[in-house]
Amino acid sequence: AIEGSYIDKKCPFTGNVSIRGRILSGVVTKMKMQRTIVIRRDYLHYIRKYNRFEKRHKNMSVHLSPCFRDVQIGDIVTVGECRPLSKTVRFNVLKVTKAAGTKKQFQKF
Repeated sequence: AIEGSYIDKKCPFTGNVSIRGRILSGVVTKMKMQRTIVIRRDYLHYIRKYNRFEKRHKNMSVHLSPCFRDVQIGDIVTVGECRPLSKTVRFNVLKVTKAAGTKKQFQKF
């Protein structure tokens, strides 16, 4: 988290939210909401009849505090469980890891 010159009551670092329960990680897929992102968690589910695994995934809405500035689609985030912040949001971003193989590139407007 970067300096606390912002006001966010749902921020786990400066606001009134405590992290308790599960700590999970996922990949950022959508960033179209204000202060909220959607992450995707992939996992394998065992099918006993065929003695094999199948890929499954879950999408989770996660609160993103303004202290995490340069988060982009494809980044890996670590999230922690907190109290319900809205209808669908129950997790808060704790750490952001840049996606592997991404370098800063010159971009035209």
